[in-house]
Amino acid sequence: MSGTLNKVMLIGHLGDDVKMHYFDGGGCVGRFSLATNEVYTNKTSGEKVTNTEWHNVVLRNKAAEICEKYLSKGDKVYIEGRIKTRKWQDQENKDRYTTEINVDEFTFLSTKKNEGGGSSPEAAPPAKEEAPPESDLPF
Repeated sequence: MSGTLNKVMLIGHLGDDVKMHYFDGGGCVGRFSLATNEVYTNKTSGEKVTNTEWHNVVLRNKAAEICEKYLSKGDKVYIEGRIKTRKWQDQENKDRYTTEINVDEFTFLSTKKNEGGGSSPEAAPPAKEEAPPESDLPF
């Protein structure tokens, strides 16, 4: 073992619906923004302060399809994954960087009622993304 760990656990609310991208080979990627809030009281003024942090979340294949089907803007979700930074070039050929959370596991936390009056699959057990093939691991 290399003695390092790249693990993220977040509970937050979706900033938008899950956006899907499908590939010719049958795979897909889902993306959404996740808001986490820190609330504290300013000691000098006594007022309540809320800081919101936005996270770019990425899911693949079946996990992405499940989230697209059952999650929508504002829903609360628990995710576990890894931080990954991608480098890309903008229209002016400037290097840009995007930091994302690649999701391994998630649990829906919002409770919703479907039209039939029963509860929706948010009460389902946590979903787990398949691990990458051994050849894709960095060690």
